[in-house]
Amino acid sequence: MSEFTFDPREGYDENGRMEPKAYDALILSSFGGPEGQEDVIPFLRNVTAGRGIPDERLEEVATHYRANGGISPINAQNRELKAAIEAELATRGIELPVLWANRNWDPYVAEVLEEAYEAGHRRLLVLATSAYSGYSSCRQYREDYGVALRETGLEGKLEVDKIRQYFDTPGFVEPFVGDLATGLADVRAQLAARGEEGAPIHIVFTTHSIPQTDADAAGPRDLAASIDTDVYSYQHLAVAREILSRVPSAEGVDWSLVFQSRSGAAHVPWLEPDINDAIEEYAAAGTRGVVIVPIGFVSDHMEVVWDLDTEAKETSEGLGLAFHRVPTHGTHQAFVSGVVDLVEERLAGPDGKALREGRESCVPGGPWYDVCRPNCCVKQMRDGTFKPTIAAVDSEVGVPQA
Repeated sequence: MSEFTFDPREGYDENGRMEPKAYDALILSSFGGPEGQEDVIPFLRNVTAGRGIPDERLEEVATHYRANGGISPINAQNRELKAAIEAELATRGIELPVLWANRNWDPYVAEVLEEAYEAGHRRLLVLATSAYSGYSSCRQYREDYGVALRETGLEGKLEVDKIRQYFDTPGFVEPFVGDLATGLADVRAQLAARGEEGAPIHIVFTTHSIPQTDADAAGPRDLAASIDTDVYSYQHLAVAREILSRVPSAEGVDWSLVFQSRSGAAHVPWLEPDINDAIEEYAAAGTRGVVIVPIGFVSDHMEVVWDLDTEAKETSEGLGLAFHRVPTHGTHQAFVSGVVDLVEERLAGPDGKALREGRESCVPGGPWYDVCRPNCCVKQMRDGTFKPTIAAVDSEVGVPQA
């Protein structure tokens, strides 16, 4: 099992906070998705690269996309989010170009970095569309940029930093508050309309399942040792409790955190319970309506549209349950404003100071680090070793030690 050394650099403090900088551009960085039927299998090959999964198995997942015209809604939503961020920056008088890069589909990270360099940009700030800690939601984004810098020959020529994980920020939490209240009112109205007024409701907070090994490795080791669950689950539970504390109509309503969209070999443990299994258990216990709150996601994509709006809805309706799915943030003004607040935390003004003093946080566990701590969110491989970091952005450099 390899360890990693921490590569101390000038520009951040012992708490992992970066000094503000005069960035040349902001990159909205996301997962990506197919734009048509002919893109589906090539996209899924990108997602599963290196895992040796044949096209026959990919076609099983492809049916989810094909049922929706072969188009994932994530790209359109990212275009809308990019435009909304640009508008908010302009409103605040901040001249900062906004670029867009994807992990698994056009526009790819390496191409965007090359275009940014050719445009004269030298300092780039990255905002990922993943709010929580974990390998795929944070560290892998840093690796994506580190690898792209090396492969394009721009290592040492471009400076790339990443905005902190923002699960704890008011701009992330607030949209769920009003939408949960709306969802509860809707389910109660559905129940009343069929003569079940006052029947039990369950609030179902859901997020993407991840392998148990990734969950166990999430976050810095000192934090992981101080809580009674893994950091990934801890952050989601903290967000759920904060949302509930702000919704008076949720008082006394049962709730839980569940997981969705697991993939991979059946024998590999992933976080549970699965949302559909959980809904069946709630119904068996007397629940008559569910409000699904996708706190793990900032925008719709196929795993929201299919796993929640198709499968979870069908499971609920098949059990006779009233159903409401709370929307993801998309371009909710509170979320967009919060995103630009995060930019202002990192962006230096003419006086060299950050445009925004302090770092807002309304959830235990925050504010998160600008710079990853040593061994944070490392990826454990099948043989039990940890994946070395080929290159990283404002994080540790992977140097295996004996």
